[in-house]
Amino acid sequence: MKTTIQKFILLLAFFTLTYSAIGQQELSTQQWQADLTYLQETVNANFPFLFKKVTKEVWNAEVDSLYAEIPNLEPHEITVGLARMVSLFEYGHTQIPFSTVAQKGVLPVNLYHFKDGIYVEGTQKAHEKILGAKVVEVANIPVEEALAMIRPVVPVENKYYFKRYGLRFLTVPAVLHAQGVIPSYNENVSLTLEKEGKLIQYTLPTIPLDELSRGYGFTIPNNEWVGSRAEGETPLYLKHLDEKYYYFEYLPKSKTLYVRQSSVFSHETEKLTDFYERLFAFVDTNDIDKFIYDVRLNGGGNNYNNKPLIQGIMARPKINAEGKFFYIIGNDTFSACQNLTNEIETYTNAIMLGQPTSENKNFYGDAKKIVLPNSEISAYLSFAWWQDKPQWENADATTPHFLKEMTFEEYRTNQDPVLEMAMGYDYDELITNPMDHFTKLFMAGEMEQLRTDAAQILNDPMYAHIPFEEQFTQIGSNMLAQNQFESALFLYGMFTESFPENVIFWEGLGNSLKGLGKTKEAEEAFAKAAALSKND
Repeated sequence: MKTTIQKFILLLAFFTLTYSAIGQQELSTQQWQADLTYLQETVNANFPFLFKKVTKEVWNAEVDSLYAEIPNLEPHEITVGLARMVSLFEYGHTQIPFSTVAQKGVLPVNLYHFKDGIYVEGTQKAHEKILGAKVVEVANIPVEEALAMIRPVVPVENKYYFKRYGLRFLTVPAVLHAQGVIPSYNENVSLTLEKEGKLIQYTLPTIPLDELSRGYGFTIPNNEWVGSRAEGETPLYLKHLDEKYYYFEYLPKSKTLYVRQSSVFSHETEKLTDFYERLFAFVDTNDIDKFIYDVRLNGGGNNYNNKPLIQGIMARPKINAEGKFFYIIGNDTFSACQNLTNEIETYTNAIMLGQPTSENKNFYGDAKKIVLPNSEISAYLSFAWWQDKPQWENADATTPHFLKEMTFEEYRTNQDPVLEMAMGYDYDELITNPMDHFTKLFMAGEMEQLRTDAAQILNDPMYAHIPFEEQFTQIGSNMLAQNQFESALFLYGMFTESFPENVIFWEGLGNSLKGLGKTKEAEEAFAKAAALSKND
């Protein structure tokens, strides 16, 4: 039986929540506009350094446009609009939280983006018939188009962040309406799904956000929720997720030490430093042929906890050797774990496998909370610039040496193709870093070998994920800027052979020839570039 005080506290909490909800609904146009102005003035005065991926002029113009639209918008549309303004900075830590835009509720499904599409990875048991179905349309709009429509609301660091963390916004009716996916707000949303070769039209209701059951992007089965993964042996990367941030397991047949670290925070059951000590004690006293460190589900924590791990690995050449040390990354790898990944890349001999990270190599983090005065919506604005890499080595993400994505069927049947990749290849026979390999051949003057190896690597599916065109563009531009026309001519000749439809490469070839006084040949290259550009 509750005491009078307990009843009073519950009643007070009820009225407080009710008043807050009603208060936000009843905000006037002027109050919403005042909140937006407060956000705008705060950003311009105290966070001007965030204008990196979006200019100050463009951002303020977008804010002014939303200001003018507010009189015609519903409260949830304004909230989503505010989230769009903050997300324009494209730093994952700089955001209006998902819980704010999803306060009116979410659909009772967990979606996950696998190699072969977006699937219903989990759902409430009442909707179990759609479990494992592939999403084709949302409210009769093709799913890829719907994703593009909601993307501005998501604080995307890069496209891999959106693939992993942005997908949940697709389950929020308020976002779907505000972004035009559904014509009017409705708590019931229709999906077109494909299952067992048949298309299904299925309408889902809205549930409170706190009724979701998921962790690390996957459904946690319980009395209300069911996941699509089959019963059987749990793959190593999913073991102990609900009880341990980190663990290791020795595989004696292959003499492999597998480690999964899913947080850079300490766990209440064991400090991270103590885990590292225990890990390295095991390394020092056991025969290990392969050391596999898996951070594909690691969304960050405290990057000051990274140092003992890096020191421990560097002090042990028996594991810190190319072909023995494998580091698995993925679209969950973010924040402090990006710092860790940067350090692994810089200081160790790890071969990286998996998918690109969801964080820029250098990024803004450590956000300060700004509370808007009328709606009391919290916006988080980053202030700390983490630069582990030189400016010229910055990139949208850390790309693995060898890409491997998981299909839905592989997930459903408890397979782990990334771990299999680490275990199954003879990496002594593979070129781990093609761009470094190309550079060494170029500097050694081995031009024919460079041409031969480049042609082979560019056609090898193992390297299909590497943005060679982008990297070649930068190299060629640098050569031309330094007036190294002979070298540029060779490189652009190789580039145009490999990428004959690339306008920039033909223009570069023309500029190389022009710099060497070969006017006629230069004009032919420029004409080719012009023809390609016209066709585009």
